[in-house]
Amino acid sequence: MQRGSDRMSVHRDDEMKHELEGLLRSGHPTRVEEWNDPEPAADDDPEVWSGPVGGLGSPASLERTRLELARHLSRHSFPANPDELARALRRGNAPDALIDAVAALPGEDRYANVQQLAEALADGG
Repeated sequence: MQRGSDRMSVHRDDEMKHELEGLLRSGHPTRVEEWNDPEPAADDDPEVWSGPVGGLGSPASLERTRLELARHLSRHSFPANPDELARALRRGNAPDALIDAVAALPGEDRYANVQQLAEALADGG
């Protein structure tokens, strides 16, 4: 017996399981109307799923760099110099291009947070 407040009855829950059963077993959309299926991405579509799209020097590029750094660095990594940050990025399994860009920054600089590091990378060092 289940206790608490349920938003749906047992019958509605069984009905929803039945509706999703085909999708879960087949691994692809099971709609009869082909026009109702989601359209797959084209080969030449920009990669908007990974972040904002923009060229070098654009605000979107700075934002993308900051987000990528934040994915691989914790706040405990700061303050640090580029060598320490490159080691932290390696431990975080960051892309090699990002590690190389951070390692190429001037060694005497120290960065207090991800934003300062992203701005230094976006400015080209």
